[in-house]
Amino acid sequence: MHRRNFIRILGGGCVALTTLPMAACSSSFPDEAVAAWAGPSASASLAEWALAWALLSPSAHNMQPWLVDLKEPDTITLYVDRERLLPATDPWFRQIMVSQGCFIEALLIALRERGMETQLELFPSGAFPARTLSDQSVARIRWRRGGSVSSDPLFAQLQRRHTAKDAYDTTRPVSPEGLQQLLSVSWPESVAVGGSVDRERVAVLRRLCMEAAEVEIRTPATVLESQRLTRIGPDEILQHRDGVSLNNPAVRAIAALGLFDRSQVPPPDSVAFKSTRQHYADACLSAMGFAWLSTEPGRVGEVEAGRAWLRLQLQAMTLGLQLHPLSQALQEFPEMDAPYRAMHQNLLGEASAQRVVQMLGRVGYGSTPSATPRRELRAIIRA
Repeated sequence: MHRRNFIRILGGGCVALTTLPMAACSSSFPDEAVAAWAGPSASASLAEWALAWALLSPSAHNMQPWLVDLKEPDTITLYVDRERLLPATDPWFRQIMVSQGCFIEALLIALRERGMETQLELFPSGAFPARTLSDQSVARIRWRRGGSVSSDPLFAQLQRRHTAKDAYDTTRPVSPEGLQQLLSVSWPESVAVGGSVDRERVAVLRRLCMEAAEVEIRTPATVLESQRLTRIGPDEILQHRDGVSLNNPAVRAIAALGLFDRSQVPPPDSVAFKSTRQHYADACLSAMGFAWLSTEPGRVGEVEAGRAWLRLQLQAMTLGLQLHPLSQALQEFPEMDAPYRAMHQNLLGEASAQRVVQMLGRVGYGSTPSATPRRELRAIIRA
């Protein structure tokens, strides 16, 4: 959810950081680290062209857990990069599978932009069992030139899609009509969508999100996982181009002095912890509405939810809205059990026994977010 601000304050002993305005923590990333957002190269093949757009997809913790095989003509075969997982926050790999769906949908949108008729086959060798991963492929995407393929209007938003993680403008409500426009975008039939801008309902969901955030910032394993994936300064950012990237001069100075110990969890009575909690509160309590996606349990539903989530975010960009995932209450690590059950009961009611909330996001108006680092395209292509 809000981990970028989380780590800005979590760096062990970062008392000085808490006195800085948030604007001081928004230094630009190195140009090379965000070069992918310029779009595909002129010399790219069709497959590389489509993959360059898919590489801009959102993923859990910006891990970009994708590997593709291009050996078969006019085909992209997608695999999970099992070196890019989140074992603490995502022990059942559900968020990783949702991230696969985002990538797939971006691929399909890009291929249609080039007039290609696409065929998507999920889990060609069979779906992965629950709570496990496999070396088998997640999807096979084939294409051929179609005579009457229409481009997807959401293609125009792929390059503009960024996630705003700061507080929303609480003086600008989201109208019921605006929410309906957001939820009117098309997506896989297996995905059910819900949303609310009702003041009382939003207040309850804000509280549930904050309770879940409290659990995450008080669970050592999830805190340490986030800190392990923090990239500080241009050298680390360029080396990894993933995770949580920080190029703020103050953070870099603290790290250089050895005061950012990524192996230690700040105690609850520390200024660092209290500041972290406040940043979570700023995000959760400024939500002006919520949107959520649910499916039947299983890997297919997780991937399909990812496809729908990307479309929802692109639609939000079209409407001038921001859609930011608040995923804490949906995580399956043991300490999150009570918030998980409470959120599912609130969003699904009696259906919570048969369905899974795959994505939950806050809706509102906020500042224009900046691009986040992406790896080079060749890094996700199997040799």
